[in-house]
Amino acid sequence: MIVDIFIPCFIDQIYPDTASNMVKILERLGCGVNYNPEQTCCGQPAFNAGYRDECKEVGEKFIREFQNDRYIITPSASCSGFVKNGYPEIFHNSVLHNEYKQIQKNMYEFSDFLVNVLKITDLGAKLEGVATYHDSCSALREYGIKREPRLLLEKVRGLELREMADSETCCGFGGSFAVKFEPISVGLADKKIENATATGADYIISTDASCLMHMDGFAKKQGKKVKMMHLVDVLASGWD
Repeated sequence: MIVDIFIPCFIDQIYPDTASNMVKILERLGCGVNYNPEQTCCGQPAFNAGYRDECKEVGEKFIREFQNDRYIITPSASCSGFVKNGYPEIFHNSVLHNEYKQIQKNMYEFSDFLVNVLKITDLGAKLEGVATYHDSCSALREYGIKREPRLLLEKVRGLELREMADSETCCGFGGSFAVKFEPISVGLADKKIENATATGADYIISTDASCLMHMDGFAKKQGKKVKMMHLVDVLASGWD
């Protein structure tokens, strides 16, 4: 199987090792990986900020870069959720109607692809410690995953998974929300870190780098030692 990969802005610019680890995992599982270096953004930031015309321009570029019948795998429930739910608002009954429908069909968040397409939950990963999982708003409410990341984490040797209180509550990032409504954003991050550390967790794990970045900044400012890890990086840990 040959798959395309889409690397979101945050991961491309700030967490490139997560992208590399996703490629390592896919290749270990026997997938050929194709990366189009011309790719940039799915258009979600512009859409959420109300710039629909600019979003459409970026989205058109995205669609043209993935015009084939291969799976498109991304380490972001936020981006994949937007393509599945935001593109119909922009491209329905447009000249790219059929193309966007194909993109919707092909787009998969990483854990969904592993569990529900490849039917794999044990990657042989090892990580010592206690972890708690953060359900990002996009993963839970837009893309619709909850059990898939947990199934994968339960198979990581040496890792104890503990549920935090209000795991489905927002971390406070929300893209430009964190800038426009800073006091609310900080309050949500405070509560999220409080709930996570109450479990005794060494790690907070999520499918979305943007959430992890936001929580990491707050935790470090508060002197908390809890570490943020993307699900992909956990699953690439401890291989022989």
